[in-house]
Amino acid sequence: MLDTAAEIERQMEDSYASALLATATAEIAWLERRADGVREATQAALDAELPNATNAAAELAFWRRQLGIADELPAGLPEPWATHLAGDWERAAEAWEAVDRPYETALALSGSDDTTSLIRAHELFVELGAGPLASRTARDLRARGVRVARGPRAATRANAATLTARELEVLTLLGDGLRNAEIAERLFLSPRTVDHHVSAILRKLQAKSRGEAVAEAGRLGLLRAE
Repeated sequence: MLDTAAEIERQMEDSYASALLATATAEIAWLERRADGVREATQAALDAELPNATNAAAELAFWRRQLGIADELPAGLPEPWATHLAGDWERAAEAWEAVDRPYETALALSGSDDTTSLIRAHELFVELGAGPLASRTARDLRARGVRVARGPRAATRANAATLTARELEVLTLLGDGLRNAEIAERLFLSPRTVDHHVSAILRKLQAKSRGEAVAEAGRLGLLRAE
């Protein structure tokens, strides 16, 4: 697919298209731990003097930073990339989640030193099918002594919305009318973790509100299953 994209890009001779291809190539090189591959993939796009205030320019800078290529960050980078590149993982994750970008949300959370954030990042990577990043985050968690499942649980695969076991617990309590703070107390979780679970539930059930999520869960038989 990348070879095909490269051929199309060569025909277009468009700097923005080149940057998009470079970000994808750099990401693969990073996943394969090839620092030289990241440098090679991104340098030509950077040399093309792409305007700073674009997501492509910001993402190029991000993947280079991931492999320790410490360029001076240009001014005018767009949000949430600017916050993400500044190392404010918590605010970046919140900003990505607000614009419904779960992959970038998980990337931000995976850069945190907080174990709860790493657990949430791992859950998101698993949900998205991002195997290499799920494995990498799982290794980080196991190094901290946290037990991590090897893959989606049978219950997760079985239910129609691919909710995790914890999300089903939260959903059941939503159905009982509990607020997030009450759910956090009941399940011995932090309120922020419950907020993340509720956001994931709404996204997976394509619901705009908690009530709509509960109604959809009832239609799918998820509440009865619990």
